[in-house]
Order: sequence, then C-alpha cells, then structure tokens
Amino acid sequence: MPSYDYRCNHCGRAFALFYRSVRDYEAATVACPHCQSGDVARRINRVAIARPSRNLANLSSGEMLSVLEGGDSREVGRLFQDVGDSAGVDMGETYTQAAKQLLQGDSIQKVERDLRAQSDETM
Repeated sequence: MPSYDYRCNHCGRAFALFYRSVRDYEAATVACPHCQSGDVARRINRVAIARPSRNLANLSSGEMLSVLEGGDSREVGRLFQDVGDSAGVDMGETYTQAAKQLLQGDSIQKVERDLRAQSDETM
C-alpha cells in the first residue's frame, strides 16, 4: 500500500495516509486528522536512489582504487568477488572468505584484523 506523508499548514502536525492504489490517492480529499483542516501540504519523506550495477572486474586500476578508498565494504566485497570470478582461477580460501565477509557488511578494518589473526595462527 502506498503511504503518503503530509503536513498540516493550520496546526503544523505531520501525518501519513495510506491508500490501496494510486487511483484511490488521486480521488481522495485530504484533511488533517487532528484539526480537520484541508490546508495540507504533501511532504517527501525519503527518497531511494538506485545505483546502476556495473561489472567491477572491468574497471581501470584508478576506478578500482576509488572503490577501495570509498570505504563501502559491500562494494569492495563485490569488487573482490567480480575480480575473483573473472580471473578464472581459484583465488584461495583466504581471498574468498575476505570477499564473503565484506559482502555481508563486515567493516574493512574487521576483515583486515581477521586476516592478520588468521596469519598469526598459521605461523
């Protein structure tokens, strides 16, 4: 069900109304549920912007560096995964595990600590 946010210009209160369809929304006469005023303004509460997907394995080295410096662990994980998949060889358990952790949202710093700890255990 679509939800529409409003603010009453008379009493200043914010409220939301739900409609079964856009057609119902277009046919509705909106009034403030608190003071019954019809002087209301529709508000835009949240806007989601979809990022276009891209094949991270085909990025230039400068673009890859930009992804790494961007700090978005999930995007870095996608980069690792795409590069590993395009390599056509087994990148090893450590690489695969790091990519998996990043894709799950673990911070880059946590993944680095886990890799160091794993390396210390094998020595």
